[in-house]
Amino acid sequence: MVCAPSPTPGGSSVKADTPGTVAVGDDEFQQPPLPVKMVIAGGFGVGKTTTVASISEIEPLTTEASITTVAAGVDDLSHTPEKTTTTVAMDFGCITIDPTLKLYLFGTPGQERFGFMWDDIVEGALGGLVIVDTRRLDDCYAAVDYFEHRDIPFAVALNAFDGKVEYGLDEVRWALDVSDHVPVTVFDARERGSVRDTLLVVLELALARVEEAEARAATEL
Repeated sequence: MVCAPSPTPGGSSVKADTPGTVAVGDDEFQQPPLPVKMVIAGGFGVGKTTTVASISEIEPLTTEASITTVAAGVDDLSHTPEKTTTTVAMDFGCITIDPTLKLYLFGTPGQERFGFMWDDIVEGALGGLVIVDTRRLDDCYAAVDYFEHRDIPFAVALNAFDGKVEYGLDEVRWALDVSDHVPVTVFDARERGSVRDTLLVVLELALARVEEAEARAATEL
């Protein structure tokens, strides 16, 4: 987007020449990318930590704790027997989409007993991604309900464990009873490109929501 020159003190002008730069007179300055917060949610062991780690351009911050014998008796490990740790607070990473936009990713803990942290983690988020293990659809209902009740735009992503999913997209949409405007897709949490494409789906959805809100506000003026 190219903006018309605007006056500044001293008679110089400011204009946007290329994405991420601003020209002031004869000098150009690099603008920091716009920060956008996105939440990665879902049940226990669906791949939230893996998703953040696969795409983050920095060493992701994780709050992993070993699964104790007590926790193993509460959390279902039948489909993830190799899992030895679990997120007890959040995961954090970031990825620069282009010179104008940077995503900050916050992964929620999956267990219900850590649900009290969700409000703080989700505050200020532009959108969310609900990751689903199709072998355990029941585990994602809470995350879907959370975003729906707070009117936060989100997408549903089926993690292809072992390269496959148990149900098709239409079957999952019906089972979760999500609206037609909620994207439902398949991805591989281990593959950077697959994660990127899935996050872009959420980003486009969230930005469309912002544009709609701005358009409504403009008509009310």
